[in-house]
Amino acid sequence: MNEARKTARWPSALPISKSRLVTWVNVAVSLVVAAIGLGVGFAQEVLPAQQVILFTIVTAAVLFLLLNYVAVVFETRAELRAAETEEEQEERGRSARRAWRDNRLLVLAMAALLVLYLLLTASIPEFRSIKNLIAFLVLELILLFAVKISGQFANGRSAFIGLIVLFALILISAFSIEGFLSGPNIKAILLFAAFLGIASVGQTMVALLGGLDLSIPFVIGSSNIALLFLITVGVPSYVAFGFILVLGGVIGLLNGIISFRLQGQALIVTLGTGFAVAGFTQIMTSIGSQFAGNVFGTVPGWLSNLAAMNGRFLGLAFPPTIVIWIVIAIVLIVGLRTTSWGRNLYALGGNRRSASLIGISEFKYWVGCYVISGVFAALAGCLLLGWSGGAFIGVGDPYLFTTLAAVVIGGTSLLGGNGGYGFTVIGVLVLQVLTSFLLGIGLEYEWQQFIFGLLILPMVALYGRSPHIRATV
Repeated sequence: MNEARKTARWPSALPISKSRLVTWVNVAVSLVVAAIGLGVGFAQEVLPAQQVILFTIVTAAVLFLLLNYVAVVFETRAELRAAETEEEQEERGRSARRAWRDNRLLVLAMAALLVLYLLLTASIPEFRSIKNLIAFLVLELILLFAVKISGQFANGRSAFIGLIVLFALILISAFSIEGFLSGPNIKAILLFAAFLGIASVGQTMVALLGGLDLSIPFVIGSSNIALLFLITVGVPSYVAFGFILVLGGVIGLLNGIISFRLQGQALIVTLGTGFAVAGFTQIMTSIGSQFAGNVFGTVPGWLSNLAAMNGRFLGLAFPPTIVIWIVIAIVLIVGLRTTSWGRNLYALGGNRRSASLIGISEFKYWVGCYVISGVFAALAGCLLLGWSGGAFIGVGDPYLFTTLAAVVIGGTSLLGGNGGYGFTVIGVLVLQVLTSFLLGIGLEYEWQQFIFGLLILPMVALYGRSPHIRATV
């Protein structure tokens, strides 16, 4: 082994592979990449032709040297491994497996982002720019930094990575899109984040117990058209608003009772309830009308002011819905961590059996969380009526996916007992900034949904959550 180490030499400053085939492959790869760069350089018409040609030559030379350097490194390592003893080979194998186990999520996430970037570049001509390439490289570096540093934050790993991802998205968006950090755009991001944040309150609460609520989008749509229907038939707007919130709570009560009795079936139960509620609401509001699924009427001025972009709060041009969301977030974040109700909720989510042994009623908390989910879903539907000025049963459809995504991206475990609404706030902001970025670069809705779906996987993988709380009880 020692003799092999003496004879094996690591690559010099100008490395050349011993294999002619490898050398010619490196030449071919370098020329192909340089040719692509040459074509892109001439197509953009940003730099003079002389500079484009110069950069192409430099790129080809540097890439050729790098590829040969890598080839020589692998050749040298192969020579060293050939002279290893069996014990050294076993130790090296264990080290390699350990390194892969510790970093596989990071590697897969970075690879997924690379595939996404290449796919967008190949499919969308507008995406082929130096700015987007630089933005992608910056995003990869920031994510790598976030994952490696997050190990120092054992109690808030998900929150730390989420904040870094949010910072990276804001930085890249500001770099790529003119006017991204303008006042109107920030206000729009916060307003739509507020709608999603309010709708995600219930999803967070039931997730802390290990449940799911798929009726949220249907309750949002039903509340949207039911509120305007009640107003058009003469019910005072404030009374109608409160009545809709009560009905949302009743729907949540049914979801909670039925799903508790049918343990493990919360997903199917809430989905079925949602379909039933949406269908019944359309039947009731379309009686005597030719417009099924839509209700036409005049939205009260106070409701429009609450949620419209031009709404005012204490004389300031700031939609009150954003303030409502901030207050809700503060109350939930503080309440879940400091009150006995919040601590009992985490205890149930962490270990139901242990919590029940100390007298915590699982039924009351389970049903209570679903009631909260129904109320806040109804509130989101009412506020969306003030924003749009018209009622539509499908207004809640996007929230089926995004409420779950906000909870998961934020770092709340769907197994229960770990996370909180503060984590969901981070997830909401990440999703909303990402949406604004995709709109800013001109992607159509179908592409936005495609990218959303692909990005959820690496983001969740990057969080590398700690062992579930049940493992420590």
